[in-house]
Amino acid sequence: MTRPTKMKTIGILGGMSNQATSEYYRMINDLVNQRLGGWEIAETLIQGVNFGNIEYYVRNGLWEESRVYIEEKAKGAELGGADILICVSNTMHRVLDNIEQIVSIPFIHISDPTGSAIKKAGLSKVGILGTKPVMEADYIKQRFKQKFAVDVISPNENDQVIVDRIIFDELVRREITDASKHAYIKVCEDLISKGAQGIILGCTEIFLLLKPEDLPQVPIFNTTELHARAAVDLALT
Repeated sequence: MTRPTKMKTIGILGGMSNQATSEYYRMINDLVNQRLGGWEIAETLIQGVNFGNIEYYVRNGLWEESRVYIEEKAKGAELGGADILICVSNTMHRVLDNIEQIVSIPFIHISDPTGSAIKKAGLSKVGILGTKPVMEADYIKQRFKQKFAVDVISPNENDQVIVDRIIFDELVRREITDASKHAYIKVCEDLISKGAQGIILGCTEIFLLLKPEDLPQVPIFNTTELHARAAVDLALT
């Protein structure tokens, strides 16, 4: 093998949350090592943000303020040497709709690898769990519908509050409880009863709590893992 190993540097817009960021870093390095063997891992650049800022912007619906904040971090990642850019938050993709005008490096939208996986599985209607902005807004749902012909349904208002609270109060701190797992399973079962053929884990910490074996009746689409795989695929081409 010629040294240095040829690969693209993956720029990671992280800190949303630090738990998700650490899992992305682990997954990306594990995937590169599985592909290349030996001591090989990925070349990465983590442009972290303060999750306190993100939590404040999201809770208060300050989307333009968060857009300015995230776009500046994206520019920093490119200036730092990233060849590819990913953002570790489904929620913050709401303000990344014009990212191609902000940076010149390829940006991998978190919904696209998941949409491809759902389409490959032959499904046309899935449920989604995530933060309240992800579940109640159209920016994610429209992308799945327009690009992959997949209908996405959300939990009811009360269940959205439960799912969102567990994310912000527990999962971003890596607090995992059986009570919260059972609550998520109940929400998923309600979505399945409404026609969902699969479930999107539309928040990058949810896979820490909900596992495929917890919901054996339908496939689970882990946006974190699928996104990490897409980044590695591009980095190694």
